[in-house]
Amino acid sequence: MIDLHFWPTPNGHKITLFLEEAGLDYVIKPVNIGAGDQFKPEFLKIAPNNRMPAIVDHAPADSGEPIAIFESGAILLYLAEKTGRFGGEGLRERTKVNQWLMWQMGGLGPMLGQNHHFNRYAPEKIPYAIDRYVKETNRLYGVLDRRLEGRAFIIGDSYTIADMACYPWILPEIQGQDMAGFPHLARWHASIRARPATERAYARGKAVAPQQQTLSEEAKKMLFGQTAKAAS
Repeated sequence: MIDLHFWPTPNGHKITLFLEEAGLDYVIKPVNIGAGDQFKPEFLKIAPNNRMPAIVDHAPADSGEPIAIFESGAILLYLAEKTGRFGGEGLRERTKVNQWLMWQMGGLGPMLGQNHHFNRYAPEKIPYAIDRYVKETNRLYGVLDRRLEGRAFIIGDSYTIADMACYPWILPEIQGQDMAGFPHLARWHASIRARPATERAYARGKAVAPQQQTLSEEAKKMLFGQTAKAAS
């Protein structure tokens, strides 16, 4: 059994996508990031960076004590190794999977996260910042669109953790993007959205938070005004 410490954000959805595809038994432990659950001492023991998602695997492959993992990319790599699925076959394919997973972790996620912040949450609309991150989002969409030309998935014919990591972050309506300019990305996105496991994963998220929350000013301070003192 796996405990999934989760809130329905793009990074959270990465893990439910894997768990539903693999058919692993798991239980969701909600971490309401707007209410400050990520600062609770019991959660910080699992995820010292006070960010979800995190997991605790109570049945690790070595039959030892439960293993706690934080950081969504590390969780995906761990689960791929645990199950022998979705991590790529052979050295060369695994290397490609890892490259695109790192691309998502280091580029797609952080840059699109800044897009969300300055477009939706910043108390002051700063045209330069909005333009900067909308354009960078457009560039990254283009990178992925070119990669997907002639390929069913990011690596090729196989659906992998690279796809699971990228898919939840492609939100054109709120990122200022027109998918008509990215036909290969649009086709890929639609194919993943139609997968039964994707439908189940997002249904689990809606069960945790049925409606998208409007962040209070206090919640915004908690999410966007953290310092070393706040995270301690």
